[in-house]
Amino acid sequence: MMFGDINDAKWPYLATFLLLVAGGTFLGWARQPRELRADPPVVADLDRFRLMPNSISGAPPESYFAGGKPHESDAYNLSQGQRLYAWFGCPSCHGDGRGNTGPSFLDGWWLYGPEMVSIVASIHDGRPHGMPAFRDRMTIEQIWQLAGYVQTIGAYSAKVAATGRKDDRQTRPAENRAPAQILFNEGPVGVHPDQGPSP
Repeated sequence: MMFGDINDAKWPYLATFLLLVAGGTFLGWARQPRELRADPPVVADLDRFRLMPNSISGAPPESYFAGGKPHESDAYNLSQGQRLYAWFGCPSCHGDGRGNTGPSFLDGWWLYGPEMVSIVASIHDGRPHGMPAFRDRMTIEQIWQLAGYVQTIGAYSAKVAATGRKDDRQTRPAENRAPAQILFNEGPVGVHPDQGPSP
């Protein structure tokens, strides 16, 4: 008999353990079912974001709200954005978020705004003074994933969704734990050369 060595008194404990494991697995799946590929109509709709005339801020497509803002609140999409950040060489300009030759995400100044649409537009179309356009190198879904990750780098408040753990040496706390709040005192920071005084 396969389980002949297990004492009859231990069966309730084993059954309870297996029930807890099954319940935990179900709750994890129910909390956030993994969707590895979005439906093609939803992906096509992601390309229909609208910008304000000054190319700062705007409105995402309505399907983005209907889907629960998945690129901002879904751990899988944030982890994909983290991977894309490394793959496409973003650290060479932006470092770990503190900036390098490109602007910092942690200093409280977003040249084109911290909204997802502004970040998507910056990645998609590029910006003056060195930010290249990635619309021909990445899919629109990848651009939204990368934008969601970039937004978490400079977040002032922690998010529930978290990126995957990085194994390389860290110079600051994890993105989802609001590193900007730790490294930057919110409030007036004086005059910024690109935008003038803080609002």
